Amino acid sequence: MSALNRKLLRDLWHIRGQALAIAVVIACGISTVVMSFGTLSSLEVTRDAYYEQQRFADVFAHLKRAPASLESEIARIGGVKRVDTRIVEAANLDVAGLDEPVLGQLISLPKRGAAKLNQIVLRRGRLPEPKRPGEVILSEPFAEAHGLSPGGHILATINGHKQRLNIVGIALSPEYIYAIGPGSLMPDDKRFGIVWMGRDAMEASFDLKSAFNNVTVSLMRATDEAQVIKRLDDLLAPWGGIGAYGREDQISHAFVANEIEELRGIGSIVPPIFLAVAAFLLNVVISRIIATERQQIGLMKAFGYSDLVVGGHYLKLVLLIASIGIILGCLAGAWLGRAVTELYTEFFRFPVLYFRLDFHVFAAAGLVSLAASGLGALGGIRAAVSLPPAVAMQPAAPTTYRRGLAGKLGLTKRLSQPTLMIMRHLGRWPFRAGLTALGISMSVAILVASLFFFDATEHMLDIYFHHGQRQDATVVFSEPRSLRAMAEIRRFPGVMATEPFRAVAVKLHHGPRSERASIAGLDSRTVLRRVLDTDLKPVSLPPTGLILSTKMAEMLDARTGQQIRIEVLEGRRPLVEVVVTAIVEEYIAAPAYMHRAALNDLMGEGRLISGVFLQVDNRYAAALYHTLKDTPAVAGVTLQTAALEAVRKTMAETLNIMMSFYVLFGSLIAFGVVYNSARVSLSERGRELASLRVLGFTRAEVSYILLGELAVLTLAALPIGCVFGVGLARLIVSNLNTELFRVPMVVTPVTFAMAMSAVIVAATVSGLIVRRRIDRFDLVAVLKTRE
Repeated sequence: MSALNRKLLRDLWHIRGQALAIAVVIACGISTVVMSFGTLSSLEVTRDAYYEQQRFADVFAHLKRAPASLESEIARIGGVKRVDTRIVEAANLDVAGLDEPVLGQLISLPKRGAAKLNQIVLRRGRLPEPKRPGEVILSEPFAEAHGLSPGGHILATINGHKQRLNIVGIALSPEYIYAIGPGSLMPDDKRFGIVWMGRDAMEASFDLKSAFNNVTVSLMRATDEAQVIKRLDDLLAPWGGIGAYGREDQISHAFVANEIEELRGIGSIVPPIFLAVAAFLLNVVISRIIATERQQIGLMKAFGYSDLVVGGHYLKLVLLIASIGIILGCLAGAWLGRAVTELYTEFFRFPVLYFRLDFHVFAAAGLVSLAASGLGALGGIRAAVSLPPAVAMQPAAPTTYRRGLAGKLGLTKRLSQPTLMIMRHLGRWPFRAGLTALGISMSVAILVASLFFFDATEHMLDIYFHHGQRQDATVVFSEPRSLRAMAEIRRFPGVMATEPFRAVAVKLHHGPRSERASIAGLDSRTVLRRVLDTDLKPVSLPPTGLILSTKMAEMLDARTGQQIRIEVLEGRRPLVEVVVTAIVEEYIAAPAYMHRAALNDLMGEGRLISGVFLQVDNRYAAALYHTLKDTPAVAGVTLQTAALEAVRKTMAETLNIMMSFYVLFGSLIAFGVVYNSARVSLSERGRELASLRVLGFTRAEVSYILLGELAVLTLAALPIGCVFGVGLARLIVSNLNTELFRVPMVVTPVTFAMAMSAVIVAATVSGLIVRRRIDRFDLVAVLKTRE
């Protein structure tokens, strides 16, 4: 081993604490990138493989009733690859141990063999036998939520008749990765489940012999989906079709795609920010470390080493430290990426996991870190090797000290000598102090940008559940009913107040843009279900016109006063134009609103309603639930407390997982930054501080001089970091604007306090470590000089 390489290893051991802290900063930056993009890539690969293996359909359509012979006509549509017709209906389930209503989605299984599309994955048990009509398969999430397994049973009210259903199998389906009931916002496995039954049993229960009411279609490559949907709608219209739609509008796929897009939005902003901050901090710290090696560089040049050899030696030191961080970051990122992907796989209920790491992610993250390390080192090396050996071997000439403005004004007379020394040092090295403060402020910023997400989601849920939707329960009818249905429900036990609504499936057209949506028809002045404007104030629905949410207006590129064409997808399917009268704020989904009477007139129907919002007296809740279970007209009941619980659970199992890791990495980076700043300052001022000890300064005073400067810079950096953090948060918000969720820009004082507290704790711990080193100074060794 050459002399320089031995020196390299000794130097690395000598600065092992700083080297480890730098490596941790790099590792955190790289880990976030590898973890985020590895998780994203793996989820997409797993989802696509699941879809392909189980033949997930491309087009879906529901209708009233059509003869089985229509299937062959659908198959003749150009571009259609496979057609699968089936029966899909709702049923109220009675599960032991749960008073609240439970909704089941009944889906028929083929009489022979596997389904052509949307094939189930049998996890346990067997398929129902054709000659045993009471046998069913349950979806795995629903079965696990209730502790059900093959051999058990549930009770169901099917088409008004109570039946005992015997469980023979547990399964998963690509069609119900997200199983969301009517009127629900998030999956609630306790209150909504999928039930697969034999085709003969379904035909008998719903009087659909040799008929179907649901069809799914897969397409050949390069097929125009819009043309297929149009032809399918034309075929199904006489049979009560309510509009075919593609995968992007299929509820489960839309939610999975939304989650992946949110991960992509966060992953394309937060990890690169972490890596950029780590690279910047690395550049600053490395350049200062190299500057402290000035005398060593001069000595090496005096022994005949060329500038290139000396520069290469220190560059190797820097790249070695960076390589340690890169290796740690890649290993940690790969491990965490797999762990996080497994958590998501559990949540999404994928039957298998395909974990994939792209080499270009490792390469890009590593090259950025190496480049930042090299650039940081080159600046310091160039400055050091440019000096003649005789000059470089001597201590740097002291800077010129003169009285500053505060001294001239007499503002420093009452300050102690150590405090004056802190102020003078900051004043004489403003650029260095500024870089240190900037580095600390960036660590605050990434913590604010990571923590704000929890504030934003809490605000979003508060607005949605406590300001906009204030009902206790939402009852959805199986078919539109007259207002007499609401009058009957008002007499149910525990019902204190009711408000009707009408929901209609439509396509909204504005210019070249079209969006599938649901128009909610509400009364003018509602109390339970309120529409809020952009200032979150209640809006009274006008007698005519259409109100759009901000997201729907954005997708249609529509503004107040413009005409929107409404294509109704049910009933007589009218096509009308209405004026946008207002745009309101909605953070969840992208709804549209009309006055209920205007929507009824648009449909050409009487005063029909789709459901009722309820205010419930909790003392009679159990009796109300029992009554609703026995009401055949009720297709589903959504409880507001259960919906909020489901949303929180979903958030906790998805985005919050990733954001929690970001907070952890941000905290580690904050510690690495502050600790490195303190250690580099100690290296730069070691002789000066030792001299003060010899002159009679106590350990406490010497520590105060060094750590007081760090404290001043930390305190100065805190508000700057908060401002930077808000900017980063805005950048993240701009990337979290999907059709299903919009994250509001909300940062609470608690978030600022937590971010600043984390940095203050990091500064305190770093200060204690450095104070320990100051107390153990070998004054003779430190004061030795090579002159």
